[in-house]
Amino acid sequence: MNKTLILAEKPSVAREIARVLKCKNNKGSYIEGERYIVTWALGHLVSLADPEEYDKKYKTWSFENLPMIPKNTKFIVLKKTSKQFYEVKKLLNSDKVSDIVIATDAGREGELVARLIIEKSNVKKPMKRLWISSQTDKAIIEGFKNLKDASRYNNLYKAALCRAEADWLVGLNATRALTCKYNAQLSAGRVQSPTLAMIVSREEEINSFKPKPYYTIKVKANGFYLDWINKDNNKSIFNEEFANKIKNKIYKKDGIIVDIKETHKKTFSPLLYDLTELQKDANRIWGYSAKQTLSIMQRLYENHKALTYPRTDSRYISKDIVETLKDRLQAINTGSYRIIASEILKNKVNTNKNFVDDSKVSDHHAIIPTEEKANVLNLNTEERHIYDLVVKRFLSVMLKPFEYIQTDIIVDINGERFKASGKVVKNKGWKVVYDKNDLEDSLEDDNQILPKLNKGDKISVLDIQLNCLKTKAPSRFNEGTLLKAMENPQKYMNLNSREYAKTLGETGGLGTVATRADIIDKLFNSYVIEKKGREIYPTSKGKQLIQLVPRDLKSPLLTAKWEKDLEDISKGKLSSKEFINSMRDYSKDLVLEIKKSSENFIHDNKTGNKCPNCGKYLLEVKGKNGTVMNVCQDRSCGFKEVVSRITNARCPECKKKLELRGHGNSKIYVCTGTNCNFREKESQFKKRFENNDKVNKREVNKIMQKMKKEASENINNPFANLMDMFNQK
Repeated sequence: MNKTLILAEKPSVAREIARVLKCKNNKGSYIEGERYIVTWALGHLVSLADPEEYDKKYKTWSFENLPMIPKNTKFIVLKKTSKQFYEVKKLLNSDKVSDIVIATDAGREGELVARLIIEKSNVKKPMKRLWISSQTDKAIIEGFKNLKDASRYNNLYKAALCRAEADWLVGLNATRALTCKYNAQLSAGRVQSPTLAMIVSREEEINSFKPKPYYTIKVKANGFYLDWINKDNNKSIFNEEFANKIKNKIYKKDGIIVDIKETHKKTFSPLLYDLTELQKDANRIWGYSAKQTLSIMQRLYENHKALTYPRTDSRYISKDIVETLKDRLQAINTGSYRIIASEILKNKVNTNKNFVDDSKVSDHHAIIPTEEKANVLNLNTEERHIYDLVVKRFLSVMLKPFEYIQTDIIVDINGERFKASGKVVKNKGWKVVYDKNDLEDSLEDDNQILPKLNKGDKISVLDIQLNCLKTKAPSRFNEGTLLKAMENPQKYMNLNSREYAKTLGETGGLGTVATRADIIDKLFNSYVIEKKGREIYPTSKGKQLIQLVPRDLKSPLLTAKWEKDLEDISKGKLSSKEFINSMRDYSKDLVLEIKKSSENFIHDNKTGNKCPNCGKYLLEVKGKNGTVMNVCQDRSCGFKEVVSRITNARCPECKKKLELRGHGNSKIYVCTGTNCNFREKESQFKKRFENNDKVNKREVNKIMQKMKKEASENINNPFANLMDMFNQK
């Protein structure tokens, strides 16, 4: 009997599909049933070839060999996953397999994963596409009932392939040109360079900022406070003499209420989560990195089946999802969500354009709970945090608006205007879901209860406060705000053209929801940015690199135009050949511009220590998580050593995280606490725990290793393998 081969992206997803389809015969590299054979990739099994695969001369990094513009794109089987590729290839070409179902992630990169494997296997069999947004049994069953013809996604594959080829052409040529020109490990790319440019630009703004003093005047009346305002309702006074003049003018004077205005206001719930907004909130509330949040989401989607597909850029659901809302509410009708979920279920579910809009959903709808009941007890702390965010947002969009009465009082004190505002909540609406700290911009901040007053009432001034303040520089980016800036770069740069701003707004900014976390991580790993607390700083290397990178490569506008082109390719509006030819021409110009540059690169992070291999001075670099390393300044040498790193071990005196310094037997733990002097040799520190809970520690370690394996299950991309090579150079 001929069977259908199902190709999933990961083993965990394949196992779930196999279970639902009653495939029980596990053969190691695939699972077989009566009608279906389910197999899997391990992320990408096939990748774009390294430069040396085209010509051995490219093994040597030199200007003479640039630009690298292959006539035809080559693909290779990745060595580390080659065994699985050949198993999949054998199945694809097997006589007992009559047709294929692509069941990789439903998106651009997922399409690329499957198509490269199929093309490299040289198989020509009928193909269908499974396109689902959750991994529940119901979603899988419905998905197989509604399989799409694979040809429907040919343009999506072309767009994905163009993205990978463009990154190869631009990234490799720019990186090699910069590295050869300045003999330093310098990396550039069509998304990472403009992202770094925004961080450097923000730092320049902060450093050049000169604070200006300004003044506010607040008066205390009987039971409430009023603020001085000018005719434009502005509280700030930038002239000290004028501020004192007002203060003297109102001294020992009474006021008269000249206007009272009551306004009924309502605010609706924030939109549902897309990945970027979820990453931003997770960073703001718990300090999770973008990559960390994506990893947690991936587990909640694949392993726990609690939430829908994470890599979405939509904050809406489509009309066809509306009929499933009751089932999703039933699934979360437990624990702390029970009261609110039950209340919504009692009545007709309130749907509106604020979260249901077909026109704002392309490949995937917003992140929402699935119809499958999640066992919250099986979730670790991180998973519960993310799950809680998504469930609360899901509940909030189906609740009534937050309603309140805002009262504004205008008081005249000897010819000067003062204003007091107060709020009375009429209906908490969707805010009943949240604690105050959960919301970024709480409307309840600075609220005061006003007494019953009437127009014409006399107001006695009990006290006058003249406050001297200073204007503040813009804040540095953290991972949350950087994600927001990548999504809307037009808000963080000066553009001379409305058309440019419109283009940036329409294309969704720098990168995609699926790639932004990797881009930020890449910038940390190449030591061009670093963290201090939660704030992101450009390093000296990063500042210099932006000066060396050609101007248009670090422009968000150029990258946005490329993303628009890729979108047009996926919709069949632009030829993929035309796009790649333009990338080839651009790469040539890029190399030429770098060659002609008269700029210099100076290592200003040299240590007093010399490389044990080549004798050149080592450079001190800082990693993302507080790790300090010494690396050889000569890229061809490649020597590096860890100097210190922040560990999870806690100080026995003040409970702060300990820093591990030194090498070999001389390693010592040093407390990072400001007022703590704890220092202890690593060997001595370990003895503290040798006889305590050996069995438990072993079990905990086992569980942690399992979690790490699941969290990092080969979700690489074709370019990642090449970037590994850069990092080693």
